[in-house]
Amino acid sequence: MAMRILVVEDEPLIASFIEKGLTAEGHAIEVAGDGPAAVGTFIHAPADLVILDVMLPGFDGFEVLSQIRQFDPLVPVIMLTARGDIEDRVRGLDLGATDYVVKPFAFAELAARVRSHLRTVDRASAASRSDEVVVGDLNLDLRRREVQLDGDGVQLSAREFALLEYLMRHPGQVLSRQQILDGVWGISHDPRSNVVDVYIRYLRTKIGDDDAARIETVRGMGYRLVDR
Repeated sequence: MAMRILVVEDEPLIASFIEKGLTAEGHAIEVAGDGPAAVGTFIHAPADLVILDVMLPGFDGFEVLSQIRQFDPLVPVIMLTARGDIEDRVRGLDLGATDYVVKPFAFAELAARVRSHLRTVDRASAASRSDEVVVGDLNLDLRRREVQLDGDGVQLSAREFALLEYLMRHPGQVLSRQQILDGVWGISHDPRSNVVDVYIRYLRTKIGDDDAARIETVRGMGYRLVDR
């Protein structure tokens, strides 16, 4: 199965080298050459795995990693660095890096690490396709098309159910309105519509959202389902 991989590298030769190798392995590759471009690309179209250089223009790989982790706590991130310094590796791992590769590296080693981490993504994806999705006290049964909140049934329309399922399959992840439109309504839906905001309000009413928000509004970015 082809995966989307974001390669963040400001040296064109290295970026091209990685892109060609991973494309040959059947993956869809997106390349970003600086920190802001990397974050913007990931927010617009989240990847299944990120290969991230430490030294970048704009802001460095540590800041990119920190911002990516605000949107997706689980996506595998392999950091590349020319530095052999232990403090840099520790800093990256503390910020949430999944793995570390020191330059210069053999492509075969990088590809093996990519395959290893993508197998983990595959297993998580298969688990997420089960008939039951649970986040905190919310339980969604796909086979029966039922939702329970702390053991009590909640009546939802078909579209509300689809929206809740989409949010529950991405717990803790900030989802833009466009992502939600694409995932729940389909890419043909008018992006200028406020239908996402309307249905978020419907859903909040039905699942008892209050000041301790279960569906958080992340200003200027979108919405996030949290396990409160």
